[in-house]
Amino acid sequence: MNKQDLVNAIAKEAELSKKSAEAALNTFMHSVTKALKRGESVVLTGFGTFSTMKRKARTGRNPQTGAEIKIPAKTAPKFKPGKGLKDAVK
Repeated sequence: MNKQDLVNAIAKEAELSKKSAEAALNTFMHSVTKALKRGESVVLTGFGTFSTMKRKARTGRNPQTGAEIKIPAKTAPKFKPGKGLKDAVK
């Protein structure tokens, strides 16, 4: 399912126009992104938790040349599914 399929499903399920459904989805994604940038987590009980994790700097290898390269530390987004989502997919 891509973004447009999700917009169509939201519009049909909630009986909204596709434009309203897309606006709601965009607002949701923007709000989650802003919260993660601030270092906050977003908890949707029964669905899951969006959070960030810090990755340490490390040494890697260029697969073409085999040369060692330095990979800098960074913060990456993370999603942990909730019990309700896990049970529904089971």
